[in-house]
Amino acid sequence: MSATIRLMRFGKRKQPFYRIVVLDKRKKRDGAYIERVGTYNPLLEGQNIEIVKERFESWRQKGAQISDGLKKLLSDQKRILYS
Repeated sequence: MSATIRLMRFGKRKQPFYRIVVLDKRKKRDGAYIERVGTYNPLLEGQNIEIVKERFESWRQKGAQISDGLKKLLSDQKRILYS
């Protein structure tokens, strides 16, 4: 199985909220996911990305790829809250 770490959109219209999830590369954006490893709320000021570092790093070591959108988001953010 080829896994990827990407954003999954939640919330209502004009109020997006994203979960950072691990899912099979062939699944749709909002398909069933394997594990949630964090959240991203673009409407909050300051620390709006929260990641469970152990699980994120664990999936990276297992070979999970980071999606282009999440890669760009993580590089743009200065403050990420690791829990």
